[in-house]
Amino acid sequence: MLPLLLALAVALPDDSVAARPLVRPQPIGVVAVVVADTEPPRRPRAVEYSEGYGRRLTIHRWGSYAMIPLFVAQYVLGDRLLQQKEDVFGGRRFQPVSASLRRTHAAVAGGVGLLFLGNTVTGVWNLVEARHDPEGRALRTAHGLTMLAADAGFVATGVMGSRAVDTSPSDARAHRNVALASMGVAAVGAGMMWVFNRE
Repeated sequence: MLPLLLALAVALPDDSVAARPLVRPQPIGVVAVVVADTEPPRRPRAVEYSEGYGRRLTIHRWGSYAMIPLFVAQYVLGDRLLQQKEDVFGGRRFQPVSASLRRTHAAVAGGVGLLFLGNTVTGVWNLVEARHDPEGRALRTAHGLTMLAADAGFVATGVMGSRAVDTSPSDARAHRNVALASMGVAAVGAGMMWVFNRE
């Protein structure tokens, strides 16, 4: 055992571990480890629109501008028809409802129907083409759903109007109320695009 201790004493320098003062390690700083994302960021995908998209959009816009004058004309004509019918049923009018007024009302209703058919075709077609474009998607969808609801209302209006020709004023009033509700929904749907659309 003694030879081992002598060997250790010779091997250790004068400033042996036992003789050294205790030195605390100093912090060298905080190392931040950044883990790189293994998936590269996705670049937005370009959405291409056809030339037809622009043409359909122009037709659709002009149709929406024609909508309000047609609505006003239809309301005025329908109100006059309803007043005549109420007068006939109330005994205040002895002539039948004006046939020319009824024909004009039907012609303008046909114009509203053609307008909405054209705008539905162009609008749905463009909505399908723009389905991959995230820009303005919520607005386009809300507009499309609103206008399809107005379409359904106008179909119901036409059916009710054809049945109200030879019936009581209450049927004509119900026809008018559904027409006004449909016009209101359509005006809201068009107005949201006029105000919020940036295209």
